[in-house]
Amino acid sequence: MPRSHPKILPSYDSAALERAALDYAARYATTRSRLRAYLRRKLRERGWTEAEAPPVDALVERFAERGYVDDRAFAVARADALLRRGYGARRIGSALRAAGIDADVAGELDERIGADAEAAAIRFARRKRIGPFAAVPPDPAQMRRWFAAMIRAGHPTRLVYRLLDMDAGEVDVAPDGVPSECRFRESE
Repeated sequence: MPRSHPKILPSYDSAALERAALDYAARYATTRSRLRAYLRRKLRERGWTEAEAPPVDALVERFAERGYVDDRAFAVARADALLRRGYGARRIGSALRAAGIDADVAGELDERIGADAEAAAIRFARRKRIGPFAAVPPDPAQMRRWFAAMIRAGHPTRLVYRLLDMDAGEVDVAPDGVPSECRFRESE
C-alpha cells in the first residue's frame, strides 16, 4: 500500500488566524487561556506569513468582548458539572486552574461550591458505592481506599470521616432519589 504524505497546509495570515479562532470558539466551550494556547500552537505548526507579529492577544480579547469566549460562564458551567458528579472544592479549583480561569473568577464560585459540599460528597459516595451506600461492610483496607478516593475527589477530611462513619439510614435522600437533595440528617 503506497504511503501517503501529509498534506502541507499554508501558513496563517490575519484572516485565516481569525477564522481558526472563530471555528475553535464555535466548536468548544473554552476560556481565554485555552484559545490563546490553541492559536499559539497552530502558529507554531503552520507558521505566520505577515511581517508584523501575530495578533493573538488582541484577537482573544476581541473574542472575549464580543462574548464568544466567557471565562466566568465557563467556570460556572464546569463547577456545576463537577458538583453534579460529586467532586469537592479542591478538585473543582484544580480543574478551573487547569482551564486557565483567573483566581478572582474562581473565587466568586467558592460560596456556591461550599454550599453544595455535603450533597456533592453524598453524590460521589453513592456513585462509587462508598460508605453508607456500600453493599457490604468494609474491611480496614477497603475503608482506606474509600478515604483515598474521597480525598482525591477533593472533599475535606472532616466531611469524609463523617460520611464514612455513617450508616445507610443516617443519610437523607429525597424520595425520588434526586442527588441534589442529599444531606446529612441532623443528630438528635
